[in-house]
Amino acid sequence: MLSTAAVHHGVDQERRHPPGADPLWEESWYFDFAAAEMGGFVRLGLFPNLGVAWYWGYLVRRAEPLLVARHHEAALPRGEVLELREDGLWAALYCETPHEHWTAGLEAFAVALDDPGDALTGERGDRVPLGFDLEWESAGALVDTEGSGYAQACLVSGEILVGAERLEFEGRGHRDHRWGRRDWWNGGWMWAAGTLDDGATFCGRAVGGAAGRSTTALMVGDVELTATPRLVATIPLEAPEGRTSRLDRALCHFVAGDGRTGYGWSEWSRPLRP
Repeated sequence: MLSTAAVHHGVDQERRHPPGADPLWEESWYFDFAAAEMGGFVRLGLFPNLGVAWYWGYLVRRAEPLLVARHHEAALPRGEVLELREDGLWAALYCETPHEHWTAGLEAFAVALDDPGDALTGERGDRVPLGFDLEWESAGALVDTEGSGYAQACLVSGEILVGAERLEFEGRGHRDHRWGRRDWWNGGWMWAAGTLDDGATFCGRAVGGAAGRSTTALMVGDVELTATPRLVATIPLEAPEGRTSRLDRALCHFVAGDGRTGYGWSEWSRPLRP
């Protein structure tokens, strides 16, 4: 890891945590993968005090539509099992070995969007079967995510199904697990995580970059990077009382200050004015 010091968490920290009293208390498990021509991510967020779960399953590919499986009104999983069953969606996350090995399964009807911005106008597009059978295995120590959880660089492998097409993936990615109050609609932020060609990784809040599709300079901790977005996903977010925000995520090609290169994801949270 380039950007933050390693931290130590017991194996029980991988499990669900007792919720706080805040309505916006959220616990989430997030997994991504990135390569030059393809990437994606899944995220499960639980809002126990609101009685709903958020699920994101996204796939980006060069010269192909963005595939979106987004459910923001899913029923909370029961017990310790991180599994969702909704109309047009089955998704599950399994901790095979704490801090070492996770698997993610998905069977869903995704929406194909020619323009990521169409996510903000109703996510209208063709329905496409989308499946993930992917594994994340530890490729580094756990690092702190601002005191409310941890992140980890991983090796990612498995199969992706798009309609009748079967795609193999083997590459790099990250995962994180965090819990606590999460107000998506109060102030913006930028986050970046990736792996360089020598195996060095970075993960954390970024400063200096501007949301968009053009090359931008940024800092993650003390790491100087230039990020060029290659493939973009936009996620609309609505609060229970009506506030709105958007999360722009981009699979990026990164160049470090010393010339090393690699791939990963950047995200920009942008609350919207009423």
